[in-house]
Amino acid sequence: MNFDRIKEKLEILADAAKYDVSCSSSGGNRKNKGGLGNSHTAGICHSFTEDGRCISLLKILLTNHCIYDCLYCVSRKSNDIKRAAFTVEEVVDLTMNFYRRNYIEGLFLSSGIFKNADFTMERLVRIAKKLREEHNFNGYIHLKTIPGASDELIREAGLYADRLSINLEIPTESGLKLLAPEKSHQDMIKPMGFIKNALTVYQEERKIFRKVPKFAPAGQSTQMIVGATNETDLKIIHVAKHFYQNYNMKRVYYSGYVPVLEDKNLPSIHAQVPMQRENRLYQADWLMRFYGFDANEILDKNHPFLDLEVDPKLAWALRNREKFPININTAPKELLLRIPGVGVTSVNKILMARKFQKLNLEHLKKMGVATNRAKYFIEFESQNIFNRLIDEQNFRQIIVKGMKSKWQNPFSEQLSLF
Repeated sequence: MNFDRIKEKLEILADAAKYDVSCSSSGGNRKNKGGLGNSHTAGICHSFTEDGRCISLLKILLTNHCIYDCLYCVSRKSNDIKRAAFTVEEVVDLTMNFYRRNYIEGLFLSSGIFKNADFTMERLVRIAKKLREEHNFNGYIHLKTIPGASDELIREAGLYADRLSINLEIPTESGLKLLAPEKSHQDMIKPMGFIKNALTVYQEERKIFRKVPKFAPAGQSTQMIVGATNETDLKIIHVAKHFYQNYNMKRVYYSGYVPVLEDKNLPSIHAQVPMQRENRLYQADWLMRFYGFDANEILDKNHPFLDLEVDPKLAWALRNREKFPININTAPKELLLRIPGVGVTSVNKILMARKFQKLNLEHLKKMGVATNRAKYFIEFESQNIFNRLIDEQNFRQIIVKGMKSKWQNPFSEQLSLF
């Protein structure tokens, strides 16, 4: 093995893979049956399991050669960059060697498309199959599904990978046609439908026959590029809602467009998408998935973009003051989840604790509630800040100022989205 050449390939193909953010491992639970690795053990790319534990993944492309010329992609065929490609054996050896050195706990493998979809997909499947069957590797494997690949190859991929994903890339068909005229959303959506149906079939069969193999046990995910075209945040979260509801998507990822190429159909090379916009989309996504919000509640025609100053739940509360204050000691769970600064874990603590005593602001602080936001929207028998301020024209500024006040503990708020 030429180690210098392998190192050069790794540098090129790991760098090219950094633009794909959809590498979460949440949901993987493949067991170790005497081999190497374990997909749900706590830990070159960091990802997180469903319960919040951090793991490391080798995140690479099989190749950055590509037959397509997508304007937003650094690997587009017309771009003058250094090209490289791994062999199947090289990826397998890298994965095993990195695992034995305790660098990684799994593999995230994507690829440019060379020759055609099946030619590329077949190699991705061979890598996963070799790791599982020849090396007894039980660590997490995430494979990118290549649009246009045969159903049989996708089915086989699902038998070896923990998660499958295919990127929608641009949120709308018109935007995709503008920047990648050789592609269509239908080519991307078709395998999503196949994976959804296969997941259902295998799950039902496993209820009857114990030895039916698992198919992509961590489900499927997708990714949208934000800001390469002019879609509003309202449109983007509606697209996400559609895929959650109709394709049983485990996760939708949002990747702010990184200007790397000059083109008249692309934003200026100096027009970086604000990181805060990407963060707000993830927060809105969580509101839909875990807080009972509908996409039409988060945004509407009068508010098509997410507020960059405040999180989406607080923005919704400020637009819907008539629904507050909420009594923390009597309100049902669905209303508690609507209070800014109160997360799912805190709601469960509140529901349990209030069985034994009347709760006040100090109790909520100890539960981890972001009281610098929540206090304006909750009602106690003896404390009601909301009613005093609801008619204030600068109500929003009062809350934002309170969030930034010096008495606030910055560390408790740093990781709190809601």
